[in-house]
Amino acid sequence: MGEVEDGCKTPRVFEVGLDRLLLEQIITTAPSARAAASFGAALARTHAAGADTYGDLPPGCERGFIAELTLPGGHWHHFGQFYAHARLRPFANLAFRQQQLAEADLTVIEELAARLADDDPLLCGPSEDPARLHGDLWSGNVLWRNRDVVLVDPSAHGGHRESDLAMLALFGLPFLDVVLEVYQESRPLAAGWQQRVVVHQLYPLLVHATLFGGSYGATAGSIARRLLA
Repeated sequence: MGEVEDGCKTPRVFEVGLDRLLLEQIITTAPSARAAASFGAALARTHAAGADTYGDLPPGCERGFIAELTLPGGHWHHFGQFYAHARLRPFANLAFRQQQLAEADLTVIEELAARLADDDPLLCGPSEDPARLHGDLWSGNVLWRNRDVVLVDPSAHGGHRESDLAMLALFGLPFLDVVLEVYQESRPLAAGWQQRVVVHQLYPLLVHATLFGGSYGATAGSIARRLLA
């Protein structure tokens, strides 16, 4: 992510070991509209840098992760197939095995995944080339500075750019309206993107169901039912 010219800022990495990660210290400030505008433009440029395929990992990375969970490997040329086979089905089944997703909710998510795998245009939107994603873009991974933001703890991969934006909306981000406005000016989103936000939020909800339990699984099942309807 840090290789993209004028893209999202990332901290310098000084040392990596099995038991440590030494990063540049980021001095943070309160969120501001000015920094949010800078973030929206930088995120559009990072996404535009792209990836070869959906599921593509950074150079030298053999496995993808989100938190301590391993992401399924593979390469896909269509978003719906990638999302169904590498995100929804694996994490719905994992949450079910951990008793964090009811069988009825698993069934509807499987039905939704089948429609995504068939590239249902209502769920997938128009075809787009893979974007270069942060992949775990919730507000806790956005560090605010006076003029911009710095992103930490990525799960970087080739994916759909609406996924990063949907995760920002799922867990809330100060000045998100400014981020989206400037992003749209830089790289407009395809028509109907607002209705697809919940599609992209299913994956992080299933990850949270697996990691934390609670109501995340039931929320994912409820969203899947609405989408199927």
